Amino acid sequence: LGEGEVRVVETLRVKIGEGKNFGASTGPVGTRDTFCTVSLDQEEVVRTKTVERAQSAFFGEEFQFEVPRPFRVLSFYVYEKDLLKRDSCIGKACIKKEDLHRYHGKDHWFSLTHVDQDSEVQGQVHVEVRLTEFMEDAGKTVFKVSARILECSGLAIINGCCDPYASVSFCTPNRTENKKTKVRKKTTDPHFDETFYFELNRPSPSPDNRFSIVDEDIDKTELRVSLWHSSNYYKFADVFLGEVKIPLSTLDMTRPQRVHKAWYLLQPRDSTRPSKPCQGSLRLNINYTEDHIFPSHYYDSLCNLLLKSPDVDPLSSSAVNIYGEVMKDKLEDAARPLVRLFLHHGALLPLISALADREVARMTDPNTLFRGNSLLTKCVDEVMKLTGMHYLHVTIKKHIDDICEDHKPCEIDATRVKEGENLQINLENLRVYVERIFRSITESARLCPTIMSEVFFTLKESAIRHFPDVNDVRYTAVSGFVFLRLFAPAILGPRLFQLREEHPDPTTARTLTLISKTIQSLGNLANSSSVSPGLKEAYMSNIYDCFARKEYSDAVKTFLDVISSTGRPHSRSIDTPVVLKESLMIKRAQGRTRFGLKNFKRRWFCLTNKDLTYAKSKGEPPLCKIPVEDILAVESLQEESFKMKNMFQVVQPQRALYIQANNCVEAKEWIDILNKVSQCNQKRLTTYHPAAYVNCHWLCCKEGNENATGCTPVTGGVPADIKLDIDSDREMERIHSFFLTHRDRLEKLEDLCGEEAVYSGTPPTPRTTTYIIEDPKSCFETLRCIMDCIIKLEQEHIEYYRAIARRTKYGSEQKPIGGDGVKPNELEDSMEGE
Repeated sequence: LGEGEVRVVETLRVKIGEGKNFGASTGPVGTRDTFCTVSLDQEEVVRTKTVERAQSAFFGEEFQFEVPRPFRVLSFYVYEKDLLKRDSCIGKACIKKEDLHRYHGKDHWFSLTHVDQDSEVQGQVHVEVRLTEFMEDAGKTVFKVSARILECSGLAIINGCCDPYASVSFCTPNRTENKKTKVRKKTTDPHFDETFYFELNRPSPSPDNRFSIVDEDIDKTELRVSLWHSSNYYKFADVFLGEVKIPLSTLDMTRPQRVHKAWYLLQPRDSTRPSKPCQGSLRLNINYTEDHIFPSHYYDSLCNLLLKSPDVDPLSSSAVNIYGEVMKDKLEDAARPLVRLFLHHGALLPLISALADREVARMTDPNTLFRGNSLLTKCVDEVMKLTGMHYLHVTIKKHIDDICEDHKPCEIDATRVKEGENLQINLENLRVYVERIFRSITESARLCPTIMSEVFFTLKESAIRHFPDVNDVRYTAVSGFVFLRLFAPAILGPRLFQLREEHPDPTTARTLTLISKTIQSLGNLANSSSVSPGLKEAYMSNIYDCFARKEYSDAVKTFLDVISSTGRPHSRSIDTPVVLKESLMIKRAQGRTRFGLKNFKRRWFCLTNKDLTYAKSKGEPPLCKIPVEDILAVESLQEESFKMKNMFQVVQPQRALYIQANNCVEAKEWIDILNKVSQCNQKRLTTYHPAAYVNCHWLCCKEGNENATGCTPVTGGVPADIKLDIDSDREMERIHSFFLTHRDRLEKLEDLCGEEAVYSGTPPTPRTTTYIIEDPKSCFETLRCIMDCIIKLEQEHIEYYRAIARRTKYGSEQKPIGGDGVKPNELEDSMEGE
């Protein structure tokens, strides 16, 4: 495999559970308002809601994102909210990237440590050190150590910018000599290329023609390179960014003209201050994956084995069914790549039909149809997540916004009603909210995405075939998904479904919980034989009775009939603009007027399915509106263009809009969603300029014509529909990884198939699995094919890793020195002779 043929995709999913023993606040109240942030190195990417007035806080939030850049440490910071001054940091928990696998997929408690500015470092520095011989005017030979500071990468951003310089110190037991580079403005990847010379005292030749240093104790001499951010203000001290210490004794500097040139990870500075005690603890669940994605043909055998599963008889002998068995304790993780793979190849409906037929055939009670957690139900959940987000927004977002802004009391549990509230008024408030959402849902059938309707039709068809005498089964087969697994969870947790930017306050959260319970109950109105689910909690019976009438049950039945029908036109358009993403970012003026200033301003950006707009602040009229059909490309912008990180460009027919996001994750999310909504534009570009047009020329290719054709191919293709919007190779790599992780389970199933084949279904030892093997021979053959595929593919991975290891030199930018300390034997590899 050549360089660039293998893609690396890193994904992080973190669940921030709770924090304990944060201690009392220094303020007059004594309790803390706390929130938690997640950072890649020192760059914050997400943060939780603020938990008020608690020394122990329950956050209960989950974040998932792709890692857009290399990182060294995953950090979690806990802050105390302060409305009057800067938020104060209570403590942090840090996990090195190489240690993340130790905590994968399980809850762990992490002690918080005190945050010291000297320890908040990131990035690396490229240094060249050599021993040089000079001849002075008097004929005396002098030896000097030269330190050349070449460049740095990935330095920390301080208060929104980074103006770095390097300080170089030559430290011996007898003296310290300091020098420093010039300051580089507005860059986290500065290029210095400055050389400094430090004289060694009285060198004298030794008998073996090597050189010894008389007055300097070489074992205690080191070169220290520290990076600083220049504050540019007299009152403020420069900020420490990190340092490296290079002991001369490890570099074999006794030989003249020996050169040591290497990249070093920046390290924290030794602190003379006493360490502070633990600041509490944080419960976290971390899932980190790093997939090395090969070209498509490497996955063909395993992919074909999976795709033919719906046609395998019996289904228990198929690759998909075996996949579900080995992943039975992580079905949600298993369903995601499986659904995307089959959707990409246009084979999703046969898969759903085969899984549904198998599950329904094993059911005896139609009232509990599709209510459990199985590979089928998790696959349908994933389909709704993939295709149903716009549907949720256009159906219930307005009502959720109203509820969060009204703050009307809706508590109907008499034991929880607050003083001064009236139970009947609360009931009426709740009834009005439920009525509005119920009407909005039942009248939205025409907006239900086509693929969801086709899946619901498949489920209904399977249920009717197996329970032909049960009239209500056509409804129960669908209602459990659309009400129980889509609308009810979205109402309960609107932020998880991008219906709200912030978590609701406790009172509003309670209102949403009551509405969610009611909507879930109303979904069962189509089942005439069901017991009133509202009676599970006595106080819910009053609100349930408001809707236990024929007009509501008929509305539910009509809605379910329509969304599970495929006889309607397949082209659906949503006339109402749906907000897809919005946030506060910085943009560079587009120069829409001839003499307009092209400065940078903070604006509120909002993307809908129709256009991209920005305004001075949220809720104000837009200053500019860019129709989606005018977006020709969306790409990252090189940092050198404006000396600003996390910038991207929205290319239009006449000009490009340059935008700076708040962090690297947000930048990638905006690029991805803008590309997705504009992917079908007929005039999308195939090339673009990766740098800006400044001072009458493009910085990337130096072309003077502003309308010149792009010099670089666009990073993404132009997908025509949802199939092409799915990275099937990535999904196959995930499935391969899951199979490989549970290889022991595959081997056990092989042994079980062998035993049942030999002993005609009655193995001599008790079975350790509930997996039903209907045809041991065909099941065994499928298992052997799966094993052959994953072993062959894993061999390719091993060869690739070995090739990378051979090509990667210790001390290179890809494998910098640091972390576990300097290794003399490996440092020798980074020495060069001249």
